Order: sequence, then C-alpha cells, then structure tokens
Amino acid sequence: MPELPEIEGYVTGLKAHVQGQTLERVRLKSPFLLRSVEPELAAFEGRELSGVGRLGKRLVLGFAGAGSLVLHLMIAGRLRWKAPGAGLPGKAGLLALDFPGGTLILTEQGSKRRASLHAVAESADLGPHDPGGLDPRGASAEAFNEALRAHPRTVKRALCDPRTLDGIGNAWSDEILHRAGMSPFQRVRDMDSAALETLRRACLDVLGPAVERHRTAASLAFPDKVTAFQPEMAVHGRFGQPCPACGAPVQRIVFATRNEMNYCAGCQTGGRILADRALSRLLREDWPKHLEDLEQGT
Repeated sequence: MPELPEIEGYVTGLKAHVQGQTLERVRLKSPFLLRSVEPELAAFEGRELSGVGRLGKRLVLGFAGAGSLVLHLMIAGRLRWKAPGAGLPGKAGLLALDFPGGTLILTEQGSKRRASLHAVAESADLGPHDPGGLDPRGASAEAFNEALRAHPRTVKRALCDPRTLDGIGNAWSDEILHRAGMSPFQRVRDMDSAALETLRRACLDVLGPAVERHRTAASLAFPDKVTAFQPEMAVHGRFGQPCPACGAPVQRIVFATRNEMNYCAGCQTGGRILADRALSRLLREDWPKHLEDLEQGT
C-alpha cells in the first residue's frame, strides 16, 4: 500500500502534471470503485483541478466550484499518467480522468477491488475521510508521546494505526523500528519518555528523507511505478539478506493476510528470533530461537 512518502510523491506528480488543467471527461469502468452518490462524477467535468492534497493515505483532488474527489488506493491501487485519451488497460483499469495534457488512470491488480473513490461537494465533507493521525514530522515530543500512549498495544500496531500517526503503514514502520532498534512487539505502555523520543527521532530520520526522495523523483517524472519495496530500505522486503547495520540476516513474520513484517534480530531483539505464527507452530522445537541457532543450522 502506498504510504506517506509514496502519497507525497503522487501529490507532487499530480501538481506538476494536472493542477490547473480542466477535467474534460470522467470514465468510470468499475462501478464498485465509486462509494458515494452525490455529487455525480459528471459534476466535475469542465472544472479546473485547483488543488491536490493528502488526508492520511488518501489523495484529495480539489475542483473549482465542484468539490473534491477523494481517492484511496488501498493495497494494489496505482496511478498512471498516459497520453490524452488513453484507453483503460484490461481488467486492472478502473478509472480514467481525461485532461488536455494527458489521462490519469487508476489501476488495481488482483481480483479484490479495495480501492475507493468518494465525491464530496464541500470541503467540510472531507472530515469523515481524515483518520486524524498525527504527522510525526511536525509534532512536538509531548504530542507524539500522548498519541502513542492513548492505546495499550504494540509499537508496530501503534505506528500503523492511521488514527494515531499519519500515513505510516507496514513498510515504513518496519524501517522506523529498525532505525530505532526496537522490537515490533515492544509494548508502548512499557516505553519510557527516552524510548518514545528515540522512536520519534526514528520517524523523522526515516520519513523525512524518504518523502524528499519521492518528491524529487516525482518532480522529474510522474511516479508510474510505485512499490512498497525501495532499494534504500534496510529491512522491509529484504528477508534473508544481510542487515546493512550489523550484517545479520533479516527476519520476517508472515501473517494470515500474506503480509509480512521484517526486522533484524541483531539490531532489534537482542538476537532473539520472533515466533512466526505459521512456521513456528509447524516446526515446534526445530524453530530457531536465536541467531546462533541459524548459524548452527538447527
């Protein structure tokens, strides 16, 4: 799922390519994408795209005198910038917005249609689409601590909760926790102010450069190939590869949803390998508990 850095890249790309242009036509191929009734999409045709913004992981396209289109890409939704009037590709193509300078196409791979589009008439109607999470890049230490401590849970879940922090998901939370040197299963209620400050600084150190990289790239070319796996990432999507900080093999925990969480046992858990809900139950006593067990082949 595109997260804060990728969504900021889309915002930059959309501002560079379509802001100020008039929406000529809306082509909705999948009726399941549209989750609102009023206003009709036709009301946006002939209107200027006056602004592009972000609400959490949602993109907001504001049209002068018409309202806004709120687009949530979810896991597999992606935006493509094509030549004017370009056709929608196969089964993956869900929506096309035609502008004089080109066509913005929404695609979603896979059989499950999770991406969503809402049309809202007034800026006040955007409230229900804002999860309300705190942006750690501009938050004070006090506000950050208060947000994290609001609910008793693991630090991984806290980072990924859009009501707590803004725009962070599975991928970038892996990177933040690696930078902070924390286990994803660390309980927030057990973290003192020093530990929370370490986590806040990790958010800044990871998200700040990532956002700037995506903005810079999107200012040069529209971000047509957005992926959750970035070459500069330390642990996410790097299972089995050496940790760039300590050289230990990156570990993973696979969930029932087929998502995986990546971490470095050497940097984050004192060498302890966390139990995988599927494999650890299958292997039982053969499941390695520590990095030394991996080295010994047990």
